Amino acid sequence: MQPTTSASSADTVSSSRPMPRPGVMEIAPYVPGRTKSTGGGKLYKLSSNETPLGASPAAIEAYRGEAAHLELYPDGGSLMLREAIADVHGLNADRIICGNGSDEILELVARAYIGPGDEAVYSEYGFLVYKIAILAAGGTPVVAAEKDMTTDVDAMLACVTDKTRVVFLANPNNPTGTYLPFDEIRRLHAGLPPHVLLVLDAAYAEYVRRNDYEAGIELAATADNVLMTRTFSKIYGLAALRIGWAYGPAHVIDALNRIRGPFNVSAASQAAGSAAIRDRAFLDAAVDHNDTWLPWVTKEMEALGLTVTPSVGNFVLLHFPRDTGKTASDADRYLSDRGCVLRLVGAYGLPDALRMSIGSEEANRTVVAVLKEYLAA
Repeated sequence: MQPTTSASSADTVSSSRPMPRPGVMEIAPYVPGRTKSTGGGKLYKLSSNETPLGASPAAIEAYRGEAAHLELYPDGGSLMLREAIADVHGLNADRIICGNGSDEILELVARAYIGPGDEAVYSEYGFLVYKIAILAAGGTPVVAAEKDMTTDVDAMLACVTDKTRVVFLANPNNPTGTYLPFDEIRRLHAGLPPHVLLVLDAAYAEYVRRNDYEAGIELAATADNVLMTRTFSKIYGLAALRIGWAYGPAHVIDALNRIRGPFNVSAASQAAGSAAIRDRAFLDAAVDHNDTWLPWVTKEMEALGLTVTPSVGNFVLLHFPRDTGKTASDADRYLSDRGCVLRLVGAYGLPDALRMSIGSEEANRTVVAVLKEYLAA
């Protein structure tokens, strides 16, 4: 005989199977850029800010060299990779942590420093992973309004309360491509309480050619509450290997190391990353390509009548009208049918825009030609 119960249907479900803790199912999962088009023919994937130059030949050779040792665990401390990073940037290897992409490091920060009742601040159009990491740690995301698609230091400082534990700042920002001069970064840091950790996400730092920009290495080296994160996924062309790193105070690195996985960076990734960061000629070629095609794409898109947010990264944010038949969603479908895959950014609060990675010459010219057809129709 079944016992009677007054539990609600929700309670019945929760007692009949494992359930995640409250709040987890309210988190919107991260959706990466599409990898396929709806049309046939050649594919131009410009949705994920990947480099069109591929990876350094030295990195590929180092990666292949690990194939004979697949039965062995990787170095749990990524020492070879940390020493290569330290050598190139003039850093202390003991104050570097490597991760399974910089995403993992951002998540480690949230796990280590944010909990229920805590808050973390990020800018209005900041990277979506910040919100996911904050919520997953049980914290409360606080969004600071931007000004002209650019982080507003005063707005961020106004969001800081006694509950704030972390401030996340992408510089340059994705998906806008805008950046803050380093005197503004210093002003933001000076306005934060000493117990608040400032995380400077410099995933696109290598592309920036502005005299007033710094990635944050010096501040991370001298301040007790600043961590700079970087990635090998963009200019180094190692997105498939998921390699990120961070530099900061010894006590922050120690905390993150205590909760990261013991073998979080594969041996092949460590070898390839170590070779890639030392291949200066390949890096310079990637910078030169972007310096040529970023302004070209911007100029051509503006000539078509589109508004383009000024970018210092390897991508542009294209703004479309709201007229029926000419919207960003309409443009996305038209492009996709012709093999051109860009990124819808409605999840960032930008439903009228598409983000376009700077691709090869052929890809860039093809997208411009297809959009010219689309806008003229």
